[in-house]
Amino acid sequence: MNEEIVISVINLRKKFGNFWALKDVNFTVKKGEVFGLIGPNGAGKTTTLRVVAGIIKSYEGIVKVFGLDPVKAKNNGYISYMPEDAFPYEKLTGIENLQFFAELYSRGDKRKTQEFVELGIKIANLGDKIYQPTSTYSRGMKRRLIIARTLMVMPKLAILDEPTSALDVDSAVRVRNTIVEMSKKYGITIILSSHNMLEVQYMCDNIAMINDGKTIISGSPNDIIEKLKVKNLEEAFMKVISNA
Repeated sequence: MNEEIVISVINLRKKFGNFWALKDVNFTVKKGEVFGLIGPNGAGKTTTLRVVAGIIKSYEGIVKVFGLDPVKAKNNGYISYMPEDAFPYEKLTGIENLQFFAELYSRGDKRKTQEFVELGIKIANLGDKIYQPTSTYSRGMKRRLIIARTLMVMPKLAILDEPTSALDVDSAVRVRNTIVEMSKKYGITIILSSHNMLEVQYMCDNIAMINDGKTIISGSPNDIIEKLKVKNLEEAFMKVISNA
């Protein structure tokens, strides 16, 4: 794995009114890895991802993406971001959804547009359903289309907020396998959030555990499990938050 640092987050703090959503978040993400932010609901995962994605522009601390301010990295087309609540345009078919976003990212290059769409069809793996309106899709099918839409444009950095949220087991496994395959096959750096510790243990090269707006511990899943002398990340998380 390349040791180039893609994301650097140092002493990140973010306040909404009188509420500190982020109090002290720190981590780095290397090129080509799948990195997980894990923690319970309300821990600060989504806020952190929105800062890294260049959506939240006002914060305290230092955040660099490819050595740039996140907004500049976003404007340069380095980042593809998938919010937790992302859904396809339901009046369009699956392939029309892919075509629309492919045209946005290809900036008028018809050859690139076609390449993006072809890769999106492959990633989504929806068969003939890709030609049907997405209003007919199950939640799992919609999620697979959104994952495809995010990854097909071959971003330098893909940011996925709770990619398997509320999915059934079969759909969640399909999404997890797609994320890992795209990272390994194409060298896309991926940062994702999840409150599912065992899922992250399977997908991620490195992780940061976040609770109450603060990084508790970071490293590879196996290193953390070994260091804390537990069986899995779920036990590791319960152990560190109980000591926080």
